Amino acid sequence: MKIEDIAAVCHEANRAYCAVLGDHSQPHWLDAPQWQRDSAIKGVLFHRETPGARPEDSHNSWMAEKKADGWKWGPVKDPAKKEHPCYCLYEALPAEQRAKDHLFIGVCHALLPFLTE
Repeated sequence: MKIEDIAAVCHEANRAYCAVLGDHSQPHWLDAPQWQRDSAIKGVLFHRETPGARPEDSHNSWMAEKKADGWKWGPVKDPAKKEHPCYCLYEALPAEQRAKDHLFIGVCHALLPFLTE
């Protein structure tokens, strides 16, 4: 299993979770734009390098990546404007959004032992 494989599973878990919440805006991994795939890959790398990271650490790492790429807060996710409603402090996120960080970490830790690269 490669980093990209773990990132794909993390992405698909997030996509499925979002669909349960009524958010059907997440594309399948193979249809996702490269920036979105790269974000998931960076998330997996973060958890490989920081195995004790908490959900808020994961969110802060994601925010740092977004900030470096020019993203900012916006009321809806808009890749063209580089705006995202989750671009805020972890504590300010609704519980259903914080759950995505827990889910990402759980999938990473379940699959990282099978990493072969």
